[in-house]
Amino acid sequence: MAISPALNSGVQGFQRATQEISESTRNINRAAQEQQAQQNNQIDRERAIEAARDDEVVAQPAQPPAKINEELVNLKVEQFNAQANVSTIQTADEVLGTLIDVRV
Repeated sequence: MAISPALNSGVQGFQRATQEISESTRNINRAAQEQQAQQNNQIDRERAIEAARDDEVVAQPAQPPAKINEELVNLKVEQFNAQANVSTIQTADEVLGTLIDVRV
């Protein structure tokens, strides 16, 4: 019974999931910073308009960019991928342990 390929597959899958989680986290952070900059620019424009006239301006709440939503979905998918690969690694470890116990 070949345990090594299953173990290697689990480790490689876990590493890929970890990389994708890091990438999604960076993208979420970048999108959040861009959103904050846009909100700050909108606030600055509204203040300039308010200073120019006495009318009250009501700001509409900004919707989060679709990119953040997509990245959050990717983050959750990669979490499930990592968990599945951890299960593969644990199973391969248990099988290997059983084989060692049987042979000894």
